[in-house]
Amino acid sequence: MDNLIKDTATLELFCWLAPEAELPGWDSLRGSPFGASLSAPEGGAPSAGDQLLSVQNYFAEYHLEYFRQRRYSHFPSRLHALLQFATRTDAMTYRFKHPDRVFGKNLSCSRTKGAYLCSFHDASWLDYLRLPHSLSLAALDEVADHYWSGRTVEEIGLSFMDEPWQEPPVIEALFQGALEPVWGHQQSGWLPGFR
Repeated sequence: MDNLIKDTATLELFCWLAPEAELPGWDSLRGSPFGASLSAPEGGAPSAGDQLLSVQNYFAEYHLEYFRQRRYSHFPSRLHALLQFATRTDAMTYRFKHPDRVFGKNLSCSRTKGAYLCSFHDASWLDYLRLPHSLSLAALDEVADHYWSGRTVEEIGLSFMDEPWQEPPVIEALFQGALEPVWGHQQSGWLPGFR
């Protein structure tokens, strides 16, 4: 699978946006490339669970970027690209898997405008990296290679705690270029299961 495109041909991409947002931003997929915020919630200190999730998110992103710089430097960086979904189906699958991350947001469709660089990857690899397990450096490199090469988690037999680990693929697009909104695209409901 050739998952890197440098072109001017029009693509449609999708993301979840807050109702007041006008155009997709680089942080439209997760709030930041690191997921959960490292700051304390209003009125208190972050819980141990929040801190662990933040560390796991940071580590997953760090290793993917480190590996990209070594072996896939011609691909867009997750830290400097717009994080989009390749299709509406991918966006809805992400919503089903992570309803808390898209709660209150609307599904937005955009079209590419002019020249761009875009690569496609299975975001389920990040879910796997964020599991509470200890992977060797070789295993981390193997996961990062699968991610950057465009393989899906379905293609690889994964396990967690000695049990098979299977997740549907969620194809994200790392996009560098200009996007314009597609007006009149169907909006999704606020809660999972409603349209």
